[in-house]
Amino acid sequence: MVQKKYMKWPLMRNNVTISDRLHLAKFVLTSDRFTNGKKVKEFEKKWSDWLGCKNSLYVSSGSTANYLLLASVKEKYGLKNGDKVLVPSNTWVTNVAPVIQLGLTPIFCDINIDNYSFCEKDIEYISKIHSDIKLIFVTHLIGFPANNNFYKKLFPNALILDDVCESHGCKNEDGSRVGSNSLGATYSFYFGHHISTIEGGMICTNNDDLYDLLRIKRSHGLARESGKFSYYKKLYPNISEQYLFVTDGYNFRNHELGAVLGLSQLKRLDDHIKIRNKNYMMFIDLISNHPDKFEVPVYNNKCSNFCLPLICKEKNIAHRLRGLFDDNGIEHRPIIGGNLLKQPFLSDYIITTSKDKLVVDKVHDNGIYLGNNQFVGKKEIRFLSKIIDQL
Repeated sequence: MVQKKYMKWPLMRNNVTISDRLHLAKFVLTSDRFTNGKKVKEFEKKWSDWLGCKNSLYVSSGSTANYLLLASVKEKYGLKNGDKVLVPSNTWVTNVAPVIQLGLTPIFCDINIDNYSFCEKDIEYISKIHSDIKLIFVTHLIGFPANNNFYKKLFPNALILDDVCESHGCKNEDGSRVGSNSLGATYSFYFGHHISTIEGGMICTNNDDLYDLLRIKRSHGLARESGKFSYYKKLYPNISEQYLFVTDGYNFRNHELGAVLGLSQLKRLDDHIKIRNKNYMMFIDLISNHPDKFEVPVYNNKCSNFCLPLICKEKNIAHRLRGLFDDNGIEHRPIIGGNLLKQPFLSDYIITTSKDKLVVDKVHDNGIYLGNNQFVGKKEIRFLSKIIDQL
């Protein structure tokens, strides 16, 4: 792999602008509180307004958002150790790790190449042999909205949670933003995402009781974080009210500095999404000219593109292309985690399938991920075209 300092086209670029830094500097110079405070609350409110949901909770990362949401849902809805959770075989590792860490059982499903979510043939097959699935943890991968309505029909009694960490602003069929009407949805603001607070994440829900529990568990399990604080004080009068722990919890809070960056970047988010999607359309036009070499992507006008995914028809094409990218300073990587079950810590699990060949294996072996963001444009797509012509 070429060293990053020589990269002509890196996977990510720093999207913290001079304007963002000036907002941050002004805040640091004029404020004496930097931990979770007024700016965090303002960011949570403005994110809720942008998304179209009732409650948002700013946390330390998208990964802690996933863990905290799953832990809170398990507690509130009485999920038991061993209960089954349907997960995709290609997602980020911290979509699956919390399932295992919290004593639940992951049931892995193959994916499809159109939107990188569950393979519909296999999820139908799974619904017949694992009808007792209690929860579906959907990943809306690399900007593509998944088909939640279809999953609900197959598992009418299962809870559904949405990981939208890479897909800020992708749309449901009715035009609403994915996560706006979810029981619980998570977002990541990691460096290089649609917006960045350097590190950070958000949990969104329209369920007030779940939101209250999330607030408590985010801050050590402290009752003072609850909207029902007065109730807990009366229930436990012999315990210091400021140090009353009513459930297990964590320190997953974020700070004012990240919130200041988030508020500044949120103003540009819609413009960033438009640029990403415009780049993706140019990418589709390019790949459509090479159907002998690549799986042609399907255009989805509901997407909020995160990266440019290349799925080569053959392993040797992928191998040659990776070499050309290295030689020409184009940074690349596998498509998210590839087939996660090839990873050492998941090697004891299987993918439940009715097929002889897995789509996720093709993505794992032949898939290549290129960066897409507001700094990418026609120049990079033309550069990619010249590289492909060398195959």
